Amino acid sequence: MKKLLEEITSAWVTATGEAFTNHPVAKKIRHEFPETIKKYISNDYPSFKIKSSAGAGNWANVPWLSILDPKITSTTQDGFYPVYLFKADGSGIYLSLIQGITAPSEQLGKKEAEKQAREISKKLLELMADLKNWGTTSINLAANSPLGKSYEMSNIISKYYSAESIPNDDILEKDLMNLLELYGQAYEYWKIIKQNEGVDINLVINSNYLQLPKPFILLSGISGTGKTRFVREQAKRFREDGSNYCIVPVRPDWHEPSDLLGYISRLGNNGSQYIVTDFLQFIVAAWKEISGSIEDGTIHYIDDCVPYWLCLDEMNLAPVEQYFADYLAIVETRYWEEGLYHCDALLNPGVFKQVDNLAQLRTQLNLTGEEWDKLWDYFLNKGISIPPNLIIAGTVNMDETTHGFSRKVIDRAFTIDFGEFFPNDYQAYFAAQTQAKTLSFPRYSQVDLSLIAEYDPGGSQSIIFLEAINSVLKETPFELAYRALNELLIAVVCFMPKEKTELQAVWDDFLMTKVLPRIEGDSEKLQDDGDNSLLNQLESVLAIQLNEIWEETKTRPDLLRESITGDILSIGCRSKKKLNWMKARLSANGFTSFWP
Repeated sequence: MKKLLEEITSAWVTATGEAFTNHPVAKKIRHEFPETIKKYISNDYPSFKIKSSAGAGNWANVPWLSILDPKITSTTQDGFYPVYLFKADGSGIYLSLIQGITAPSEQLGKKEAEKQAREISKKLLELMADLKNWGTTSINLAANSPLGKSYEMSNIISKYYSAESIPNDDILEKDLMNLLELYGQAYEYWKIIKQNEGVDINLVINSNYLQLPKPFILLSGISGTGKTRFVREQAKRFREDGSNYCIVPVRPDWHEPSDLLGYISRLGNNGSQYIVTDFLQFIVAAWKEISGSIEDGTIHYIDDCVPYWLCLDEMNLAPVEQYFADYLAIVETRYWEEGLYHCDALLNPGVFKQVDNLAQLRTQLNLTGEEWDKLWDYFLNKGISIPPNLIIAGTVNMDETTHGFSRKVIDRAFTIDFGEFFPNDYQAYFAAQTQAKTLSFPRYSQVDLSLIAEYDPGGSQSIIFLEAINSVLKETPFELAYRALNELLIAVVCFMPKEKTELQAVWDDFLMTKVLPRIEGDSEKLQDDGDNSLLNQLESVLAIQLNEIWEETKTRPDLLRESITGDILSIGCRSKKKLNWMKARLSANGFTSFWP
């Protein structure tokens, strides 16, 4: 590590005066440094996430490498974490324990968030003599940017290595491992401090957003409940001007993917041209947000980029399986591996070869200017795929003018019965008492068992739960497969339950978003022959599996809403209510489905 740090610090100032793209110093910070740290910590801390940045599109004023414990925080914007901070003038490096204050600043204002951070640092050091004696409480990064200076203010404790006298690898490793041990101990004290301040620790950790299990959500419900507004407001929580939001009204005559993605036209005298749609332009806009992460034709993981929300309004006015077919296929190819994002192309690179006027197409996609050269080259060589920060939300009404959903669509979506998850309350129309939690894009397509919640290590209890459900659905059209298990475990990772009631709340919402939407049919299809019908069998199994929250007198936490002051809301079991509604509908009409 000593040699690598010397190479970075000695070349830093010169590097920042040169082109950022593909610079060897940036590569050392993004690749070599994380790999070196990974070798040191992977045995003792296999679940810890390592993130680094030399800048995004341009040089950072203060480059860094952070080490995050997922149970504390998954982002550098909140919580606290160890970090290597390089001085802006290249004269040295700090190994620090700092607090993320970006999210608290958005919630409390910059001045109040900084005051809170100073108080937390002070109390932590008072409670932990070992932490206080480990290093120094003040740092000077020679920073000239607001972000760089914020690191100085949020420092809890640090050790400084002058570029002229960086210690040997043994000392560097010892310092790092000591700090990681103190990091774990500090978490317990940090929880005590936050709770003594009257703040629920579960709302503090990752309080800036809740990670969605899927990038495609269906918002179903009767007209006028606020589904479209919900999507717009979610986007504005990340960017006040709403530039990360786009609404695309679905037309009843859409029947193929070109209605969304555009097509090549050979009409006229100007040769073949690509007809660009709002949908495609917005996908490119989401890519522009993370263009700085593209290096050597690969996409590097960026945790803190802005999510882009695209609303397909009245999504099922046209057959979703037809016009949305390309997205439904390609979304299954997304995956993350060793810090890289992979996804097949929605618009293949071969399309560009058929267009005569590429300059015109580049202009239509708003990619003019040298700063977008790298992104444009990536599209020409790899095509345009689904950006990792894109969330597509389809609003859904079920009536005689709309189309139903096949299980292919439901399996690929995170379905929200809007009236159940975000109920309208007339009494609170002018003074809201509750609010939706802030939602962001998913970071997983395949479950990582090292991140599974403390209460369900290895996902063992969730697997037993799903097996019990599938014992009822076996040999029916509604049977669940491996995808359902993977997505249940991803949901456990996203919601991070800390005790049994919270775990069962995750299961309850999984039933509402993934299992019950698949079930529909008449009395024959649902084996409605009395007490032994499929819905009754499912109800009996759920009464056992959700024993902590099933009865009317018991409650569970709401995972997607909170009070207007940020407190946890307690609600009844959602799946029990929906199952009773579906049974009553079957009894009255001889047919039932999940959809309101």
